[in-house]
Amino acid sequence: MNVLLTSVGRRTYLVNYFKDAVADINGKVFAANSIETYALKQADEFTLTPGIYSDNYIDYLINYCLEKKINIIISLFDIDLPILSRNKQRFSDIGINIIISSPDIIDICNDKWATYLYLKNNNIKTPITYLSRKEATLDIEHNKITFPLIIKPRWGMGSIGIYKVDNVDELDIFYNKVKRDILNSYLKYESAIDIDNAILIQEFIDGEEYGIEIINDLEGNYITTFSKKKLAMRSGETDLAKTISDSKLESIGEGIALRLKHISILDTDCLEKDGQYYVLEMNARFGGQYPFSHLAGANLPKQIIEWSLGENTNKSNLQVKPNVLCGKEITPVIIKE
Repeated sequence: MNVLLTSVGRRTYLVNYFKDAVADINGKVFAANSIETYALKQADEFTLTPGIYSDNYIDYLINYCLEKKINIIISLFDIDLPILSRNKQRFSDIGINIIISSPDIIDICNDKWATYLYLKNNNIKTPITYLSRKEATLDIEHNKITFPLIIKPRWGMGSIGIYKVDNVDELDIFYNKVKRDILNSYLKYESAIDIDNAILIQEFIDGEEYGIEIINDLEGNYITTFSKKKLAMRSGETDLAKTISDSKLESIGEGIALRLKHISILDTDCLEKDGQYYVLEMNARFGGQYPFSHLAGANLPKQIIEWSLGENTNKSNLQVKPNVLCGKEITPVIIKE
């Protein structure tokens, strides 16, 4: 069983988790990225790909997979997901399974406005969000929503272009700044779908941050939810967290899974205020909080391999011990000499 991880970026830990998962079956882990990173060098083999939006990106991956006898592909990057999902059948036709949700699910998760509408339509609490700057301004004037507010990209990732605004003047200033941030980053590619409606204005929930990872099998059947309290963030990614057991969060996870029917893992951000949880974002991939679940006992990479081999769910792969406090550290490394 050979695995290709695309757009690995800095996810060195996931490369190593998957290497451990295939070690007993003589499998290999291959890594791909468009630029050199340390994580690439930790795989058994790696390749530098064309850019995700290049015309030959998919053809390059197909040829590489055939050459290296790849069995499954897993992407670790949001903007990679829509392209791989739309081309899933091309890989399936040659015996390669991309562990990825359907295009409509990817679109719901990548498009934060679609996320808001999905959550609202399914009666899942979420911060009030506006696509229309005019509508947001009118509601501010009529005291239907009050400052501070959050302004952010509709197709966003990490902490790029996210600002807290305290008054109308700041709203105007940062609205224009977010647009510049989008146009000057890789966010411009997905935002090109509707660049005139690529910015969201959102209610600010002053509460503690939580994360849930909603686990489905490869047919979209709900399995379990991993929960944690986030204690520190860095560049939009969880830096310090404690695993917890929380029936409310688990209920939210199950409810989303049964409706959405995503594949594998759904990394989900939540906020808590006055005993109520608000779902903020959903990411249809491994996210920055997964290592905390892994260190506390979970082994989703191993379970994905076992599912791919036709085996049933092994509950021991998907159990997380509560009250485990974990953090990330920064370690300088040589990438190339």
